[in-house]
Amino acid sequence: MKRILRSVYALSVLFGIDPLKTIMSISGLPAYFRDLKRLINQRKVAAKEFRFGKPYLCLGDRFTDSGSAGGHYFHQDLLVARRIYLNNPHRHVDIGSRIDGFVAHVAAYRVIEVIDIRPLSSKIQNVIFKQADFSFPIQENLYGYCDSLSCLHAIEHFGLGRYGDPVNYNGYIQGLDNLYRMLQKGGKLYLSVPIGLQRIEFNAHRVFSVGYLLECLNVKYRIDNFSFVDDNGDLHENIPISDEDIRCNFGCVYGCGIFELTKQ
Repeated sequence: MKRILRSVYALSVLFGIDPLKTIMSISGLPAYFRDLKRLINQRKVAAKEFRFGKPYLCLGDRFTDSGSAGGHYFHQDLLVARRIYLNNPHRHVDIGSRIDGFVAHVAAYRVIEVIDIRPLSSKIQNVIFKQADFSFPIQENLYGYCDSLSCLHAIEHFGLGRYGDPVNYNGYIQGLDNLYRMLQKGGKLYLSVPIGLQRIEFNAHRVFSVGYLLECLNVKYRIDNFSFVDDNGDLHENIPISDEDIRCNFGCVYGCGIFELTKQ
């Protein structure tokens, strides 16, 4: 039942209707008018008067937490940014990760080169951007281009058309091949994808089973570190991978597996 309600809610938000925000906003109206009246009365004895501008209603914030400190992106972005800082590579390149999360974290302390299928109109210090579709074979001049490479919560989208890329059922395989070719031998790859029962949730993403991911990665890489974010949005860092964990996908329906790998 909960999954059905979540699906209905997500569909409503997709079309611009957020029932939860509506409920919180209606609930916040009495407090808004109460506080406005108090503020007007206090203005009479204020040290310095501020004129009132146009209303800017924030009605639901009193019912929310101070911020979001969980979930796939929050944990993976911080974790991988920290690992890159500690490993201090010569050249780090990112493929398709979140600009206002992971890329921003890394750009705070070093130069990062970013490749994404979508344009980036903003100029950001320490970010060198190139627009390209990584679901096609890369040019040979990019072979062995860098000693550090990240692709966080991106490869699962390749070939599903969500971002204007051509539909290709095996698009993620081309993406993985490109990552391997672009990375120098002995270089580090930081890869994260959704984990759980293997499936396509079209046209959002693929979800990978842990067993299949290991099949894809074990031949070409050494796994230095595995972490995951569970279905509750909590991080489990540097976890050993057992046969039982592989079988049950670490208990995840829609989790996030985060790999730190070395190219062999």
